[in-house]
Amino acid sequence: MLNSLGNATAMRKALFLAFLVQIAITAVAEAAGPYGNIHVGNWQGGAFTDDSTGAFSHCAATASYGNGNILVVGQNAANSWLLSFANPGFHLTKGKTSPIDVTFDGQSQARLFATANSDIMLTAILPPNVARTFQKANLMVAVSGATALNFNLTSTGPLLGAISNCVSTMKAGGINSAGEFAAPKAAAAKEAAAAKADAPNGSRNPRSGKTGTQTGTGFVISASGHILTNHHVINGCIGDIKGNLTGEAPSTLRVVNSDKANDLALLQGPTASFKSFARIRDRAMHSGDSIVAIGFPYRGLLSSDFTVTTGIVSSLSGLFNDTRFLQISAAVQPGNSGGPMFDISGDIVGVVSAKIDTLRVAERTGSIPENINFAIKTGAIRDFLDNSVVAYETSAPGTELKTSDIAGNARAYTLLISCTASEQTETAKR
Repeated sequence: MLNSLGNATAMRKALFLAFLVQIAITAVAEAAGPYGNIHVGNWQGGAFTDDSTGAFSHCAATASYGNGNILVVGQNAANSWLLSFANPGFHLTKGKTSPIDVTFDGQSQARLFATANSDIMLTAILPPNVARTFQKANLMVAVSGATALNFNLTSTGPLLGAISNCVSTMKAGGINSAGEFAAPKAAAAKEAAAAKADAPNGSRNPRSGKTGTQTGTGFVISASGHILTNHHVINGCIGDIKGNLTGEAPSTLRVVNSDKANDLALLQGPTASFKSFARIRDRAMHSGDSIVAIGFPYRGLLSSDFTVTTGIVSSLSGLFNDTRFLQISAAVQPGNSGGPMFDISGDIVGVVSAKIDTLRVAERTGSIPENINFAIKTGAIRDFLDNSVVAYETSAPGTELKTSDIAGNARAYTLLISCTASEQTETAKR
């Protein structure tokens, strides 16, 4: 059972903080570190080694709360996610396992079994689905017996990315590779995203077990060189992800954050490479509003320059009334994914995401749908950027621009995104 003393002083808590980080997450009694730095929001941590062997053991970060509670999140060398609860006032029996029920945002609930590492801390393994829920939650309540602990969660999305990056970096390069673990490196995805809509990315070979070039579109969204695209554009990438403006040499991009559920990804390139960035419209769109979509469809078959299509907002929701999306009539093709969608003032009103699977709909209805495509709304985009701690800019609708002017302005920040990727089976993609 947890026996929390909520009135523990800040001084007492601080004395235990460094100690807790070092012994958290693994069963190793002694751990040296931190090496390198994880600093995301109010989370602090780094990489740790086993004192008895000198081998890398885990990466972890800690957040302390005013009531004396301390939360530690980490990933060990076996890639298991773990969560530790601590308080200098706990009175636990070392080695004893206790059930803890955790609830996220008052909805998702899971039962964890935590083992006491010491008399003031206990650690539980986080199943992958619970780790994903934790990553997106704003509030967590942990209950053991009659004791309930509340944790306000901030910046957990980029935090888990930084921890994962720390683990992969340390496993690849050892202790000498420790540094700033602020952003995860691109890595090969182990499973293909299954989608009801036909995601318009570049690689369409029906065979699996091979690699090929995968392309999509992205656009610069901040003065710091952050680039927004779709998750499925980088899903499966092996090695470097490249991005280039039309007519310019490609730059290597690093993955800052990725959200599979909302099909968004955040990359970052050299700030000096970009002279401009897009601004997000600060007001909602309406059915019938005109839009402009820009991207690089069918790379290698069509023009090496980006293409521009126009249309309207056909509906304020996507498939099965999904309100995260806009339905649009502008034509999009494989390669348009991740591209910017503008209003007539040249402000961002969405990220092109998918086109309807015409063959599947035809099989079910007997007719072929036309001009039914989808873009992610700015609400989901702004939430994703906020969680990624990106300083973007918004803009009120202004003077109506010609389509050619919108395209001309977009040339300075719209990129072709490409990588070598593991090819997916047709079954997986559908």
